[in-house]
Amino acid sequence: MCVVRELKRVLVTGNEAIAEGAIAAGCNFYVGYPITPSSEIMHYMAEKLPRINGVFFQAEDELAAINIAIGASWGGARVMTATSGPGFSLMQEGIGYAVMTETPLVIVNVMRVGPATGQATKPAQGDLMQSRWGRHGDQVIPVLAPESPQEAFELTVKAFAIAEELRVPVILLSDEIIAHMREVIELPNYESIKIPDRRKPMSIDETPFGSKDPRIAPPMPSLGEGYYVLVTGSTHNEWGYRDTRSFETHYKLLKRLWNKVWLNINRIFEYEAYHVDDADVGFVAFGSTARSVKMAVKILKEKGVKAGFVRLKTLWPLDLKPIRNLCGVCKVVIVPELSLGQLVLDVERANEGNAKVIRYGKIGGGELIYPRELVKIALEEVKS
Repeated sequence: MCVVRELKRVLVTGNEAIAEGAIAAGCNFYVGYPITPSSEIMHYMAEKLPRINGVFFQAEDELAAINIAIGASWGGARVMTATSGPGFSLMQEGIGYAVMTETPLVIVNVMRVGPATGQATKPAQGDLMQSRWGRHGDQVIPVLAPESPQEAFELTVKAFAIAEELRVPVILLSDEIIAHMREVIELPNYESIKIPDRRKPMSIDETPFGSKDPRIAPPMPSLGEGYYVLVTGSTHNEWGYRDTRSFETHYKLLKRLWNKVWLNINRIFEYEAYHVDDADVGFVAFGSTARSVKMAVKILKEKGVKAGFVRLKTLWPLDLKPIRNLCGVCKVVIVPELSLGQLVLDVERANEGNAKVIRYGKIGGGELIYPRELVKIALEEVKS
């Protein structure tokens, strides 16, 4: 993907940036059901898509939305849906079906406090593990996490690029803070954004669910193009025929679905690192919490403390090397997140006993993690 920046600057919210990113990526079909704090994405798409000959569809609920999205994708559309906690939970079976049928689409989850209805207007980061593992069975879905409206735009574009090229659903994991903050972003010339078209079969002999190269997705014919294609969520061979008994068929299928994501991790995985080579105090964060981390590191450096951070833009598939390297240098690594502790499990796994890992989680009531709190923890650790 090549993005050439031009100085077209606009003031938008994070939700509006996501919607605009989808349009820039060629999204021409949006389906969803309104739910706080993601509803502005739906409002924006309802207004903008019909103007560019796209389709906007309000479903009766999130169960319908995800399945309509799958159908639209098989009809040849470039598709997105957006939701939050309870709606995301309802979508899990459909997302699993999209994985099994290799259906490209983008799902935006704007996180809020849960479980259940929780606190609909308050920010949280408690859906990390659900985004990775919410479906049953062995599967892998790329999960991207922006820290700003600018990055919300850019990672939405990237999400479509991954989805279309690898024939996989991709989750954009935002949160209420990013969704509703308003910042100036730079929009590129949309003609410079190159999203790879999904591969089409060149003949009727090409299999729609098989690929010789494990890194490349099979060709995907659209309905109505004249190909006989069986699409099923059951175990199937490379032609789509159900085979619900064979170990070999199931292993071959699931291994290929797994490999086409993990073998492309170098293209999917992104992170930001700052002063990690000589840090005594390190931080690992994602999303809106990373903004507080950046300010905390700046304050600590002004106080003479060697501090650095790793910020994850990609939450899955996850390359542990940047975290492992940080843990190998630092005396203490602090993991702030708006949950009771999910990202910290990855840090503890990567640490291998090198650094002291500190969990710092807050949840509920609209309470944010402030830089001063992180500075206080870090200074206490430096003194001890």
